[in-house]
Amino acid sequence: MTNPRKDHEHWSDVASEWIEWARAPNHDAFWAYRPALREFIGKGAGDALEVGCGEGRVSRLLKECGYRVTATDTVEAFVAAAREADSADRYEVAPATALPFEPASFDFVMAYNMLMDVDDVPAAVKEMRRVLRPSGTLFVSIVHPFADRGHFDRERPDTPFVVDGTYFGREHFEGAEERDGLRMRFAGWSQPLQNYIAALEGAGLAVTSLVEPTPDTGPQWAALRNWDRIPLFLWLKARPLAA
Repeated sequence: MTNPRKDHEHWSDVASEWIEWARAPNHDAFWAYRPALREFIGKGAGDALEVGCGEGRVSRLLKECGYRVTATDTVEAFVAAAREADSADRYEVAPATALPFEPASFDFVMAYNMLMDVDDVPAAVKEMRRVLRPSGTLFVSIVHPFADRGHFDRERPDTPFVVDGTYFGREHFEGAEERDGLRMRFAGWSQPLQNYIAALEGAGLAVTSLVEPTPDTGPQWAALRNWDRIPLFLWLKARPLAA
């Protein structure tokens, strides 16, 4: 059984927290990975869709890369914030599992760190495939499933990475982070990589490229230094299989 309402209620409740968190300069890991993300997206042209745009920072990056961008999110406050920041060329409030677009509408579909927040990943991926042109690309970013199941033990020498439970299975998570006077409550789903790949395969998509990026090594990112040993994110591109 799925419960998309629970995911929507959480992100509606924390929308103001996320907007403040995401827009604080160099505040979270996104900024340490942004140059690598832009390089992996590459220069583009045509119509791009971001599903789950949040406050719009990845939509703005897609515009920098040359795309005409449509930004969508199930949370109205996020779409309003994205519009306020001139993040895209078009905006829609819609869930990932019911996108209000004709089939084969987009050359590029971006799902940046939002599939972890979707209860029904297979349904969301099928919907993204539906609106993707046959020659198009789906870009997926997720918190790396291995990183999601462990933590760095900072009490031990050489800071080992520890997995206390199991990598396998699907689990709901909730937690809060506080940094530099800001607080953000996170919630979503943790599941192994094979679940995501099965969703892509089930939607008729094949992975064409995969990157486990490392963060920028600038001094402002000292707190992320261990993530050059264990991947924090996983990025992949997928293309529709021939019918």
